[in-house]
Amino acid sequence: MQEEFLHYVWKYKAFRSSLTETVHGETIEIASLGTQNLHSGPDFFNAQIRIADQLWAGNVEIHVKSSDWYLHNHEKDKAYDNVVLHVVWHYDAEIFRKDNTEIPTLELQHYVDKALLTNYKRLIQSKSWINCEKEFRKVDSFLLNNWLERLYIERLERKSNAISEILLTSKNDWEAVLFKMLLRSFGLNINGDAFMSLAASIDYSMIRKLQHDVSGIEALLFGQSDLLNEDIQDAYFLELKNHYQFIKQKYKLDNQGVLPIQFFRLRPSNFPTVRLSQFSNLYTLEHQLFSKVISLKSKEDYYELFRKGVSEFWMSHYTFRKSSKKTKKILTKPFIDLIIINTIIPIKFSYAKASGQLMEEDLFHLIKQIRPESNNIVAKFFDLMDLEKTVLTSQSYLELKRHYCDKNLCLQCAIGNDLITKNK
Repeated sequence: MQEEFLHYVWKYKAFRSSLTETVHGETIEIASLGTQNLHSGPDFFNAQIRIADQLWAGNVEIHVKSSDWYLHNHEKDKAYDNVVLHVVWHYDAEIFRKDNTEIPTLELQHYVDKALLTNYKRLIQSKSWINCEKEFRKVDSFLLNNWLERLYIERLERKSNAISEILLTSKNDWEAVLFKMLLRSFGLNINGDAFMSLAASIDYSMIRKLQHDVSGIEALLFGQSDLLNEDIQDAYFLELKNHYQFIKQKYKLDNQGVLPIQFFRLRPSNFPTVRLSQFSNLYTLEHQLFSKVISLKSKEDYYELFRKGVSEFWMSHYTFRKSSKKTKKILTKPFIDLIIINTIIPIKFSYAKASGQLMEEDLFHLIKQIRPESNNIVAKFFDLMDLEKTVLTSQSYLELKRHYCDKNLCLQCAIGNDLITKNK
């Protein structure tokens, strides 16, 4: 038995409440279950419980065994002085207040349907890829679609909180926030953190000053990434190196906090050198980028905005040392899709939230235009249930797996709730 299950039973009143009595035979009538407390202190605040003929207003504490009260040292904590009902699965000890009056106790095991407990145990003890893997197809599609939409909003809210922190450190400059978020996206999974640390090492005012000079932005990004710290005699390389030394001294730059850039396991088209040149070209060709990102609505508009290639040197190179066949290396639509998913939509959501605007309908319209990511987690979920393959679905599945399934939070999941309460 887990305490989390008892919280679920109490919160959703999943027990025969009309017949409840304390362990000493006093009738219990529940006027209000209270509000769940997810922080320290009693588990439910402001409940209203009638015990015998007395109506009590106060808090409810839940334990597997009543003796857990003393195991957790609640008798020494003033926060528990106002507990009016102790809800337990197994009653094995009397619990007293400081004035030596006994706290009324409800022993839940006598009032919970056995099928509910059986369903819960079967789900939580599963050894499958996710607990409900074998039962996933039983979930009503309407319930699932609604839950996935809610999960996607949760995902955006979580990303919005992270963006708010970046906004704070960027002195409320949304252009600077977009710069950092975009640079991280250009690093993909392998170099995302490194590119983010690179962005953090640069004051965005420098980008504004260098925005008409692609070699200046390249010198700044390559230099701060420690990619110019080599003995190469190529004219372009030396030009960047000298330019960076000038910028570094002028602006007193420090790159000690920049994480190492990785080339390992990357295709040449995803090499950080190529991505940094594409990024530099984007910021040279597109000024006031944030206002454009916020105003655009269709994926075709974003494809046009981000359809940028590399500077002249990188058309025939993937690294500083070796030349290759000349190509423009323009950002592909699948790559721009990732930018829309990981940067554009979260930042539009965050900006709308900060501005007091409602953009959910526009965002959902944009989301449903984009093909979902291709990865093992998303593929497995689509194998379990054939739903419309959109970014909203794939992103929601990622949120579900990482923040619910992997943490065994079945009782906080609409799918888990549905499966636990079926046939009870």
